[in-house]
Order: sequence, then C-alpha cells, then structure tokens
Amino acid sequence: MDLYLKGKTAVISGASQGIGRAIAKGLAAEGVKVFATARNEALLHSLKEEIIAAGGREPVIFVQDFVATDAPQQIATAALSGLGHVDMLVNNTGRSAPMDVAGPEDEWEGAMTMDFDRHRQLTQALLPHFMERKQGAILNIISTYELRSVNGSAVAKAAIVVWSKQLAGQLGKYGIRINCLQPGLIDTENIRRFFSAEERRQFAEREIPLGDFGEPEDLANMAVFLVSPRARYITGSVAVVDGGMRHYPF
Repeated sequence: MDLYLKGKTAVISGASQGIGRAIAKGLAAEGVKVFATARNEALLHSLKEEIIAAGGREPVIFVQDFVATDAPQQIATAALSGLGHVDMLVNNTGRSAPMDVAGPEDEWEGAMTMDFDRHRQLTQALLPHFMERKQGAILNIISTYELRSVNGSAVAKAAIVVWSKQLAGQLGKYGIRINCLQPGLIDTENIRRFFSAEERRQFAEREIPLGDFGEPEDLANMAVFLVSPRARYITGSVAVVDGGMRHYPF
C-alpha cells in the first residue's frame, strides 16, 4: 500500500534509540526526509548510516538535550532550516519515572518537564508553521497510564492525551491532525531495566495474549500509518499497540 509519504518531512524527538529510532527508519524507508534529534551523537550518526545503507532517504541529525530550557525552540529552528518545511512531528522522548507516593518535588518536575512540557513547547513552536500551511500531522508517543503505583512519566503522558484531544478539536479546521500512540511493553532499554529474562517470560505468559513483549518496529508500523495521508480522517484518537495486554474486567 502506498502511504503517500514520499517527499514529505518529519521531526522526531528521542530518535536515537528504541521506538523513536524505529519510527525514523520506518519513515525514511517510505521516502520521508527525517529530522532526527536526540542527545547521543554517536547513536544519531549510526542511525543515519543505517538509514542510508537500507536505501532510505538521508536524514538530518541534530544533537540536543531535550530537557534543556531552550531545546524546543532550538529544535524547531534547526528543523525548519534543515528541512525547509515540516509536514509531521513525532513527539517521542520519554522515560519511565516510578516514584514513592510522596515522591520528591525534583522527581515530579523532571518527569513533567521531559514527558509533557517540552513536547508541548516543541509542538507550540511548530504550530504557527503548520497553521500557515493548513496541514500537518502530530503524533504523541505516550505510555500505559492505568498503573497501580505512582509513575511521574505516566501522569505526564496522561496529560498529553487530554491536551492532544483538545488540540485536535481546535486545529482540525487548519487540516492539522493530532493523535496518540500508546505502547504496551516494548523490548527497549527503557523497559528491559525492569524485567529479568525470566520475569519477562512469566509476565508475558500471564498478561499478554500474543505471548511476548513487542518490538520497536511494531510501534513504528502504526506510527508511520498514523502520520500518513492514509490516516486523513483519524484525529484526537489513542491507538494502542500492546499485544492485547490492556483489558478491563466486565
């Protein structure tokens, strides 16, 4: 299926590894000029080399610590300069932040800064560009937030969902779509630190109908579709890719 993405451009934060890296590779394979930003320069260069070797469109890489105060404006300015225009924005950066029920203020501030504030600020920096062009697709990578223990990142990502729905309601008239993508347990460094191999096996057998954690490419496949013109009538939604893990009692 042609996703009509060839020749388009995309900004991806947290693009050096895990889900963000897989999305960058997936979009580049479809002919998208990707602006990949993260703080790890070596990983960004290896991403660029992998994309070129696979025959994808050569990306622009930009080294930036996402939590820096000026990061959103620096990224937006560099992206518009390097790409000429931006068709798609994938807000991906994030890190699980489990904490005590009375977690210290600095931990809460850190989680909200990385997982909500900087995404909001980067989006707002690019929104005038999207609105002027009367088009754009924004995809926010969130997390499982129906947890039974306190996690600052999950709280911030839940806020992203509400904010995304509100934006979708106001920006549809400009041809701008905003969606969220919620992963289950995906085999990334962010998740591996919480499970041993045996714990992973036991959890997957007990909780995941498809029997194992997902791969970053499983998220990338859905992400590439959601930002593509093929998803032209999808906005304000939350797509779930979790192997069937999420369920509610009847």
